[in-house]
Amino acid sequence: MAHARSRVSLVAVLLAAAFALIGIPAEPAAAAPTDDEGGTATLREQLEAATKGFLAAQNTLNKSKKRQQELTTQLAQLERDLVVKSEVIGEVANVAYRRGRLGPISAMLNSSSPEGFIDRAAALDAVAATEDKKLRDLLDTKDQAARAKLALDGEIREQQKQVQVMAARKKQAETALKNAGGGEDASGPPSGSGSSATAAGFSGGSGCSIRPDPTSKKGCITPRTLHAVRQAQGAGFKIFVSCYRDGSSGEHPLGRGCDFAVSSSDIFGGTASGSAKTYGNNLSNFFIKNSSRLGVLYVIWFRQIWLPSSGWKSYSGCCGPSELHTNHVHLSMIA
Repeated sequence: MAHARSRVSLVAVLLAAAFALIGIPAEPAAAAPTDDEGGTATLREQLEAATKGFLAAQNTLNKSKKRQQELTTQLAQLERDLVVKSEVIGEVANVAYRRGRLGPISAMLNSSSPEGFIDRAAALDAVAATEDKKLRDLLDTKDQAARAKLALDGEIREQQKQVQVMAARKKQAETALKNAGGGEDASGPPSGSGSSATAAGFSGGSGCSIRPDPTSKKGCITPRTLHAVRQAQGAGFKIFVSCYRDGSSGEHPLGRGCDFAVSSSDIFGGTASGSAKTYGNNLSNFFIKNSSRLGVLYVIWFRQIWLPSSGWKSYSGCCGPSELHTNHVHLSMIA
């Protein structure tokens, strides 16, 4: 019996060594622990970093496009001014050529009195000053046009840079989702009444400063999160919502995540269907339409996640309705 146990032990050791040599683990690797939202700390960190980076680049891009439009309008006006001012300078030069320039000697010879000489000399100064002003004005306009062109070229380069950043952040988010078992293209919920409601933009403080969170009566939430909740409720989405929740990952412990129930008769219960699912569709569409005004980081609903960079993607939560988000809409906000 002792020899048999020894042989079994030896075989186990040899098998383990053989597996190690060819790169196969002797036992299946443990899966990364998931939180109560069906994700992992790594996934949520990657999604937050990618989406915040995407939104920052998008904001810079939009500002650059606005500046480009202003510069284009300015440059067009300067070019029109150049045409007019060049024509004026040409007319002045033509008149001076035909009539000859009024010099001090001719002013003296053509004057019948000392007073007349002074008057003609003053006229000479006035004509010279006018011609000089027009010429300086023309040169200044040309300089402004050159600077506007340089600035315009700079804005175009800035836009190209931000587009590359946005593409990289988009890839980062989608790679993180794929590594977690999701990330495939998804259709998202059908649009409905929720997509027609418009939320007011947010203008307020930051940080988890609203204490206690009015939805959970504990912890804290950010002013932006509270604004999003009130805007949703004002749009008619008044079924129970819970935001702050203790945890080691995700936006709930930071006061930047909320779960919106979709059924008043089965709060965070089984998989939604019928009117409850329609309610969830409309609510998620409301947040997506108003994502820029509210500051939405991402939305999760019915095994799918919406990201500003990528739209709807499959979301592989585990294992019940809450983790799969088939009984509530999850909203995460930017800081």
